Amino acid sequence: MTPRSSSAPSRRSFLSSTAVAAAVVAGGAPLLSACSSAPGSSSKGGGTTSGKDAKKILPAFVAQNVVTPDIPSKNGSSAGFTRPLKTADLETSVPTPLGRGSTVKVMAPFWGSPPKARNPYYDAMNKLIGADLVWHNQDGNTYDQKLGAVLASSEIPDMVVIPSWNLGGRIPSAVISKFADLGPYLSGDRIKEYPNLAAIPTESWQRSLFGGRLRGIPMPSSYVANIVPFYRKDVFDQEGYELPTSADEFLALAKDITNARAKRWACDDMKWTAFNIFGVLSGSEKPLGWNLVDGELVYRVETDAYLEALEWTRKLYAAGYVHPDARAGRTQGDPGLRFTSGETLIYNQDISHWYGKTAEQATRRTGVVIWGMDLFGHDGGDPTLWAGSPANIWSFISAKASDAVVRDALAAANVTAAPYGTKEYMLTQYGVEGVHYT
Repeated sequence: MTPRSSSAPSRRSFLSSTAVAAAVVAGGAPLLSACSSAPGSSSKGGGTTSGKDAKKILPAFVAQNVVTPDIPSKNGSSAGFTRPLKTADLETSVPTPLGRGSTVKVMAPFWGSPPKARNPYYDAMNKLIGADLVWHNQDGNTYDQKLGAVLASSEIPDMVVIPSWNLGGRIPSAVISKFADLGPYLSGDRIKEYPNLAAIPTESWQRSLFGGRLRGIPMPSSYVANIVPFYRKDVFDQEGYELPTSADEFLALAKDITNARAKRWACDDMKWTAFNIFGVLSGSEKPLGWNLVDGELVYRVETDAYLEALEWTRKLYAAGYVHPDARAGRTQGDPGLRFTSGETLIYNQDISHWYGKTAEQATRRTGVVIWGMDLFGHDGGDPTLWAGSPANIWSFISAKASDAVVRDALAAANVTAAPYGTKEYMLTQYGVEGVHYT
């Protein structure tokens, strides 16, 4: 069971993600910590790591107060900012490099064309960290295949990034047997050597327990649903379309928008949004799909809400409001391209696309304005949003890594965990001023 929010979000804040931030500061799923062994037990055994045992292992939480947000974090939400911060006003969260100068080989998933091995961005990051990180970027679309082969070999990079969606098959067992116990470096007050890591919520660290040991470095994620129904605000304003506030209003709007002869359809596949507006239990992890109802466990696919969400989605398809490429299930089609080209006016995607697509269109000077709809309840009321996992990507350090390499890897994680409003965050996200941005 997970906590839920039944109030509609009125303000949004979001963070863009980068290869380095996603690669070095990583997180995972409670399913694996629930299947891990207790301290002192065999790594192949079952059981859970919780209660007193977990308290002995987990890092202490020390709130970060380097930057004061406009909208403070509440109940696990991300801190919010309503204005851009001037470069000259950025704070420092890593006053001196914590690295010890060793070379750290990192394997991570990468979507797109990977950069050259030596470039101004990597050099600036390495100087700030105090170590030489050497990146072995792998195609994110086939990462699970590469990951399985590497973990089955005797040669494992010093640091390996594993998203929760790649933690299948024998990989969890490999994590327990081949990656280091970070407890001697991070448990309790030891984490205070790395202030930005100490500010990561305890809930995220709880997802990092494997085989009764603290093995992963979590990339925190928001409890709030991260899927946003995006719409073409420029076209909506021009045509006078009103934003829907219920499932029926969405169907009516889709009918007004769709004109197959003009090659314009209302939307792409909207199943993810349907799950949110109909209050379906979270599907981000299998454990979060369960709920206790009248003393009995019920899984998400057994609920009326799940069936209602699918039926609403089916209506969109049946009426011809969904783009033909999505209807045909063509994997080569790009929903984002269909959206920015005007073939669809609505699509749903991770909130990070808001920044990415906006920057892309601004660079091309297309005039496309991308905005997000507030999630609404299917009946026109407030939505029921079930909490997601507070971490979903992890980084692991090889059990064969030397003490210096472990500490340098943690120094890198500490830099990339820096909060918004700091010089370290700015460098991690945007690169070197005058080289990568002005």
